[in-house]
Amino acid sequence: MSEAVKKVRRHGVMSFAQAVHYRLPLAAIASILHRISGALMFLLLPFILYLLDQSLMSEISFEYFKGFVSHWFVKLVILALVWAYLHHFAAGIRHLFLDFHFALDKESSRKTTVAVFAVSLALTALIGLKLFGAF
Repeated sequence: MSEAVKKVRRHGVMSFAQAVHYRLPLAAIASILHRISGALMFLLLPFILYLLDQSLMSEISFEYFKGFVSHWFVKLVILALVWAYLHHFAAGIRHLFLDFHFALDKESSRKTTVAVFAVSLALTALIGLKLFGAF
């Protein structure tokens, strides 16, 4: 057992230096990102709905927002939202499997977590290529 773990067990408190050097498991990182992506979508949903409402008012407003979305920074924000949605969706499916007691052991959990990252990042990359005009 490492010295840091012995100190924590003895004193019951982990110092900041010990916490910084602690390496989170991949499943914990996926879980934290699942929460962050959900919060990001929740907070930006009113803004997205407002933009959609404004763009549907007339042809002129649609053309204005079409030009607005063509800016590279706005495309990056849209890509971040796409990643948030895809990661949240894939991680949500993983959590459903866990709720039904599938893939609870350490190795299966790691594989499903890698699958969540692979699916969400690959689909985000494809949508990003389309968004920035690669095809």
